[in-house]
Amino acid sequence: MGYHEWKSCIDACLECAAVCNHCASSCTKEEDVKMMAACIDLDMQCATVCYAAAQLMSLGSLQAKDICRICAELCDACGIECGKHNTEHCEECAEACLRCAEECRKMAA
Repeated sequence: MGYHEWKSCIDACLECAAVCNHCASSCTKEEDVKMMAACIDLDMQCATVCYAAAQLMSLGSLQAKDICRICAELCDACGIECGKHNTEHCEECAEACLRCAEECRKMAA
């Protein structure tokens, strides 16, 4: 298995990583940045693992399924945290995270 078979998951991971980076950056501009600390932290972790998952899938790595399981867990956590905040960037991030988690779970199955 490799890039072509996992393309929908790769695309979801890359989109999620980009949206998480945007969310983290946007959160730093919120009035109460301390309230957004957990969101920023999870955004950065989620983006990191999404990029790693996309890279390993693109390489056809034997560990791709393992990292996708971890990616799904972090995406779920990030999506839940972002869902707590009533900002456009957090809402967009929560949606991207939940889509990515679903794709990663399918891929890792």
